[in-house]
Amino acid sequence: MTGFFETILPWIDSSKYILLFIGCIVEGPIVMMASGFLLHLGKFSLLPMYLVLVLGDFAADIIWYCLGRFGTRHTIFKYGHLIKLTPAVLEKIENRFMRYHQKILIISKLTMGLGFAMVVLVVAGIFKVPFKNYAVLNLIGGFVWTAFLVTIGYFFGNVYSAVPESAKIIFAFGVLILIIFGIRFANNYLTKIEI
Repeated sequence: MTGFFETILPWIDSSKYILLFIGCIVEGPIVMMASGFLLHLGKFSLLPMYLVLVLGDFAADIIWYCLGRFGTRHTIFKYGHLIKLTPAVLEKIENRFMRYHQKILIISKLTMGLGFAMVVLVVAGIFKVPFKNYAVLNLIGGFVWTAFLVTIGYFFGNVYSAVPESAKIIFAFGVLILIIFGIRFANNYLTKIEI
């Protein structure tokens, strides 16, 4: 077992930016905060870490857009009537979305979509928001949002450094529980808001 760790740990260290990119595609906000924490502990260099996080987040945004544009659009327009999404309703939604898509996309990016981030990104694909607009708005929002979350993680790293050695595990566990409950509370609260 020791040989396994001696082999895998150097590989993880040498591949950390690739793993960071993949992690950001899968679960961006948590990876961004964890990266800020690890930045404070000296495990990453700021600029490469930041750029990899922005690119990973952007790659995830492109995947959601493509899912809407090439996967979901046809299905919604063909079977939407089964859930009362008639062509008239879809046209009304599309007109409203296209009229305000810039504001919707940037606000969604900066607020994690008020609990509906993936839906907004998929809908942008469904209604064929021009990809150039979509990409620019998501990149702008991504630069700001990534900096914000990395800063939060860095702050926790700063606090963690001040905690006595004997209490570090308890502190880390407590912060993890607070983050999990905070995310659950925010999701529950935001999904109850009528839009």
